[in-house]
Amino acid sequence: QVQLVESGGGLVQTGGSLRLSCAASGRAFTAYAMGWFRQAPGKEREFVAAITWSGSTNYAESLKGRFTISRENGKNMVYLQMNSMKPEDTAVYYCAATNRNTLVPALYDSWGQGTQVTVSS
Repeated sequence: QVQLVESGGGLVQTGGSLRLSCAASGRAFTAYAMGWFRQAPGKEREFVAAITWSGSTNYAESLKGRFTISRENGKNMVYLQMNSMKPEDTAVYYCAATNRNTLVPALYDSWGQGTQVTVSS
């Protein structure tokens, strides 16, 4: 089982940028596909982005062009760069993992505790 710890959340103004980090520990990091999800107040958790061990990516359609997922396998880290942020990006952001080499959001089954991101208008 992999353990995930997110960091980098905070308050940012509309139009600003933020980079989230996720540190993974436990079993071999390269065996896992990694992802980011988010949950806004009163809403269900939704998929943001995913990346396989080899770097193939998948994004929520509405976030393409603004968010970028990346990973550093040698450091057991995955990142989410968020640009041109909007108030509707306000949510708790969760790092997720699966031991399957997949970009299918429903198959992600390990979760971090989440980090709050707030975008002020």
